[in-house]
Amino acid sequence: MKRASSLTLPLPAASAASLPAARYRLAVPADVRRKLARAWLLLGIAAIALSGVFSLLLVLSRTPGVNALFPVADFFRVALVVHVDLSVLVWFAAFAGVFWSLAGARQVPALAWLGVALATAGTLIMSGAPFVQNAAPIMANYIPVLDGAVFLTGLLLLGIGIGVMVLRGLLTAPVVTGALDGAAALRVGLAAAALCTALALFAFVWSWRALPPGLDARTAYEVLFWGGGHVLQFTWTLLLLVAWLWLADAGGARLPLSPRVVVLLFTLAMLPVLATPLVYLTYDVTSVEHRHALTWMMRAGGGFGILPLALAVVIALLRAPAPAPAARPLRAALLWSLVLFGAGGVIGFAIQGADVRIPAHYHGCIVGVTLAFMGVTYELLPRLGWQAPQLRLAAWQPAVYGIGQLLHIGGLVWSGGYGVQRKVAGSEQILTRLEQIAGMGLMGLGGLIAIVGGMLFVLVVIGALRTPRIERSIHKGSLMA
Repeated sequence: MKRASSLTLPLPAASAASLPAARYRLAVPADVRRKLARAWLLLGIAAIALSGVFSLLLVLSRTPGVNALFPVADFFRVALVVHVDLSVLVWFAAFAGVFWSLAGARQVPALAWLGVALATAGTLIMSGAPFVQNAAPIMANYIPVLDGAVFLTGLLLLGIGIGVMVLRGLLTAPVVTGALDGAAALRVGLAAAALCTALALFAFVWSWRALPPGLDARTAYEVLFWGGGHVLQFTWTLLLLVAWLWLADAGGARLPLSPRVVVLLFTLAMLPVLATPLVYLTYDVTSVEHRHALTWMMRAGGGFGILPLALAVVIALLRAPAPAPAARPLRAALLWSLVLFGAGGVIGFAIQGADVRIPAHYHGCIVGVTLAFMGVTYELLPRLGWQAPQLRLAAWQPAVYGIGQLLHIGGLVWSGGYGVQRKVAGSEQILTRLEQIAGMGLMGLGGLIAIVGGMLFVLVVIGALRTPRIERSIHKGSLMA
């Protein structure tokens, strides 16, 4: 493996001997699993592209004169609902499908393609719902919805598709035997993420069955998505840790962690979620105790695996040589992912009340995950049979997106400190102080830059997808970079 040897750190002999030689990347099998990973990645990229379209519609829906052209009066919140669901729920779930497709020991093709088909149909229906039905936007935490039959049908199909994908992921999870290597450690983390997703779906179903009659729509959706939404954060976190390890390895950084330690960190990151059934058995879904128990479960368990692994990745990056040209986009995506996720975590400690510091916190964390997935996309494109991304543009894209999002959340933190409330727009924000106006202005500027960064990602990927490369290096068993 000539490429691997060219990325070896120039460490002293004693130090080099003390570090593991584990490679934290998965093979790309030359069978139906590779085709399945391609399908999930295409769905994720389509979701990101469509979410960008709705970002533009968000701006136009607040523009005097133009907003009269939209099908409903409150199109800002309508577009926001679809944008959030596409850029978080669909994009993250699709990338989970990419990972689980590559990690599976067996194929189960019928079940696999059913999951892709249902999720794709659900995504298309959700995206078109604002233009075919006038439904009230409900800004529920974790999964906002349009309270109409069309959108909810799409969301249900997406959920069933994710359920099928998780079932296949659990059925095909390989049993680790013999020596534990880096790829096997990643598979353990991905199996833990599949278990967390199964528990999230369990929580959604339990909450739905336990909903008391007579609740208003806002309260009902909040109760419905609160438990499962909290559990899903463990899924996204585990996928993020897998992506960090993958990007560090592919970017030329030698990780000071053995596979056994990595498995331990994955276990610690997943362990608190096992309390979910106990919370549901103990407290009514509408009770304050139920709400607080799930919140504390996430707060108490969130950092156990994240902080040590993040520190190990940072150390590896500080020790690593300058990346090769092909690895620069991966290194950039990893660095900005660490910065944004870390900023979101720090902001979480500053939250007081219901101001815009709350969306600043979760925007930072969500964008941290998104940047990591963007980096893995760049690494996977040629391995899945497409062109390698245009390197210069791909290397700059994470910085543009990351800087924009950093300004965005910085403006929200600034404004939140002066009392600007969340989930309001336009005149409802009541911006009366110069500090509030300046903070929200910074937020808007950062948001525009971030939209440009997101569009650059879509352009880079489309450029790579346009002409599949000639596949001469695919071996019978697997394709290793």
